[in-house]
Amino acid sequence: MPGVAGTGGEGMLGKDTQEILIQAEGLELWRGERCLFRDLCLALPEGAVLHVSGANGCGKTSLLRVLCGLSEPEEGEIRWRGQSIRHCREDFQLAFAWLGHLNGFKAELSARENLAFSVSLRRRTDPEVRNNTLDQVGLCAVADLPCRVLSAGQKRRLSLATIMLSAARLWILDEPFTNLDAKGHSMISEMLDRHCAEGGAAIVASHQELGVEQRYLQHLEMEDTG
Repeated sequence: MPGVAGTGGEGMLGKDTQEILIQAEGLELWRGERCLFRDLCLALPEGAVLHVSGANGCGKTSLLRVLCGLSEPEEGEIRWRGQSIRHCREDFQLAFAWLGHLNGFKAELSARENLAFSVSLRRRTDPEVRNNTLDQVGLCAVADLPCRVLSAGQKRRLSLATIMLSAARLWILDEPFTNLDAKGHSMISEMLDRHCAEGGAAIVASHQELGVEQRYLQHLEMEDTG
């Protein structure tokens, strides 16, 4: 049964010179009677972005959840900096930032308050730093409005601000371009380029091209098993 088409690309960074941050070997995952993928392997070094693509229902979100440790695969192992995440779960959870389909903000708190609360769960930040980040994602004009009145695109920008301030080495992003306009797309591309340049890494599931520099880019195309 097919699982994934494979990994790689012209932009893959040399593993001999870059530390491998996250590695997966022999992953297999089933949903009921259907195998989403099997024998899936990947190795993502620092300073790289893995673009996970494929048709709807092929298992992109499921793979990201497995890599986060949110779901357990039937087979295989995931390692963070050479150690199984089963044995370094607390360190691994602090090392990655997750962006899923739901934003998870409190409706009555303002964008500014939601950002301060979300980031405080991971680290301390100064109000000036948070304000600068809100400016970077284009939310200064609505920063003091309750989240319930923000548009879907504005909420997505706020989620991205949380990712930016997380100080996480690894970003795991599921369809980050959802509800964003062209400027929002460019903003994410610039975020990813900057994150890689600073030694971070990212795994991004998206139907769209990421727009990042080719030297940072790896590819994993998922197959629809039917």
